[in-house]
Amino acid sequence: MTEVRNEPAAAPAAAGLPPRSGARSKAGGSRKRKWNLREAATGWLFVLPFAVLLVAFLLLPMAYAFKISLYRSTLVEGEVFAYFDNYKQAFDDPLVREGVVRVLIFGLIQTPLMIGIALLAALLIDAATSRFSRFFRLAAFVPYAVPVVIGTLMWGFLYSENVGPLSGLVNVDFLSGSTVLASLGNIVTWQWAGYNMIVLYAALQGLPREIYESAKMDGAGQVQIALRIKTPMISSALVLATLFTIMGTLQFFTEPLILQPLNPGAITQHYTPNLYAFNQAFSFQQYNYSAAISFLLGAVVFVGSYIFLFATRKRSALR
Repeated sequence: MTEVRNEPAAAPAAAGLPPRSGARSKAGGSRKRKWNLREAATGWLFVLPFAVLLVAFLLLPMAYAFKISLYRSTLVEGEVFAYFDNYKQAFDDPLVREGVVRVLIFGLIQTPLMIGIALLAALLIDAATSRFSRFFRLAAFVPYAVPVVIGTLMWGFLYSENVGPLSGLVNVDFLSGSTVLASLGNIVTWQWAGYNMIVLYAALQGLPREIYESAKMDGAGQVQIALRIKTPMISSALVLATLFTIMGTLQFFTEPLILQPLNPGAITQHYTPNLYAFNQAFSFQQYNYSAAISFLLGAVVFVGSYIFLFATRKRSALR
């Protein structure tokens, strides 16, 4: 009687057959994971310079500033941990409140005015078909290319009551207590309206032109197209430009600092919260109190920006 043996089946590879699908998927998955890791490492290498600068020049200084804001310098004991006493002092300081109120009033007037001018300029340039449209775009953007300090010095010369050319044309003291805030607003608008105009103009260039043709066929004029089609369709860009303007307005600092020597009585050392914090640190060596004021101002900027985004979230694509 012949004995029958159950021999094991030959391996697919030995029989010349292709490997199983499970083996192929495992090998493919391993290669895919290696490729993903390589892509992630490459991405982190590109981000690394920015991350180093962010940590070295923003996060670490902020952490140090927050640390010293919790201390108080005394003559007897030196640096003493004061918990949140500096913040309480800043809350109770009438000079801080006065500066915050002044900046809020400035922002409520200057922000809509500047965004309105930028939107009007962007709509006019977008509708223009002449060869001078490029020149107008460049002319509107040039003030933003001028450094803030140089632009403020230039306007300080124009505002000067003694040597300024404007003093002979109009009988107005641009740096008096009643007009200096409007004069500062003029400088900020001149400096930043062109930048916001470019942002809004770029958004207008991305709109499909077929919509304008359809509106014209329905009898819409240029004003109706601008107000009812173009402006609503760039609401995201409008919200973004307004948000940046609000953040910059609440941190108002360079312009009053440069113009302060021209009229110290009108532009006081506590004219804005940033200016007050600067003078507390570098004029009176109150670094702990200055850090507390700066963090309170940062909280005001964050809250104001969040309120604006929350109020406009339904009208734009920003969330």
